[in-house]
Amino acid sequence: MKSLRGICIGAGYFSRYQYEAWTRIPEVEILAVCNRNQKKALEVAETYGIPRTATWEGLQTLLDELRPDFIDIITPPETHLDVVRLAAARGIHVICQKPLAPTLEESLQIVGVARDAGIRFLVHENWRWQPWYREIKRQLDEGTFGELFSISVRMRMGDGWQPDAYLARQPFFRTYPRLLVYETAVHFLDTFRFLGGEIESIYSQLRKRNPDIAGEDAGIITATFESGATALLDASRYNESDAADARYTFGTVRVDGSKGHIELDLEGRLTFKPLGQPPRAIKYEHNRKGFAGDCVYSLQRHFTDCMLNDKPFETTGEDYLKTIALVEACYESNATGQVLKLRA
Repeated sequence: MKSLRGICIGAGYFSRYQYEAWTRIPEVEILAVCNRNQKKALEVAETYGIPRTATWEGLQTLLDELRPDFIDIITPPETHLDVVRLAAARGIHVICQKPLAPTLEESLQIVGVARDAGIRFLVHENWRWQPWYREIKRQLDEGTFGELFSISVRMRMGDGWQPDAYLARQPFFRTYPRLLVYETAVHFLDTFRFLGGEIESIYSQLRKRNPDIAGEDAGIITATFESGATALLDASRYNESDAADARYTFGTVRVDGSKGHIELDLEGRLTFKPLGQPPRAIKYEHNRKGFAGDCVYSLQRHFTDCMLNDKPFETTGEDYLKTIALVEACYESNATGQVLKLRA
């Protein structure tokens, strides 16, 4: 069996989903975990059976001694460029967590460094790998509901209204100067591209509801695809949904087409209603394993298969720059009150 050897960098809240998913991919061996906090690195190593740990100061030595096939970067955005440079200098392939970088300029640098070094670079954008979106895409491609007219998403997280919002899980959210679009809505923008193709214009209205955080936490974003179809995201981390677990589907979705529409509910159920006919359930596989329908596993399975079979990634650095451009356009639109046209 072909195999890959990797090193993971980071041991924060979300990293557990990535470490756990790697344990279920037999073709991958994680050789070491590197983290600023050695105690956290040791805890992760013990939990997931990883033989070696290192601090940031030991990262270069670790890379030189172990010579892994890839590194999985699970660290804050401001660290990504330096780590990608270390990997690129050694010809090591990269999976990089989003947000890619604090700024568009630094994101461009990261993608350029990887490209110039000739290494393979996958952005860890797992939203499009949620099983309901893969099924909606399959139904679109099969023509189940005809020509795409519109996509609408309502997200209500309810984790951001408290005075101590985000402290328990991701405390850095509190100080991000840009929050909702930069950290969360970016997922939906990428998924819109996955489902409907490239976006030619965007308009956004963003608001900060919680006075105890720095960035925006609610907003409405509308987009127009090159095809003429539209997309709407109505999102808030402040207000709550009715779901027992708001982090399963992260919201409800409706996709309208010329033959009918598909809806996703908060429990992951999909229904299709043909025009003039009653709705019917769409049977497909989804479960509560891992994160949001096990989308982290699906993305890492994709990475592994592409690496071992020399196939292209879905979310390359170059492709993901188009999603980042949408993020920047949202903030510019909000600042100017204008619809932003995207450069071709």
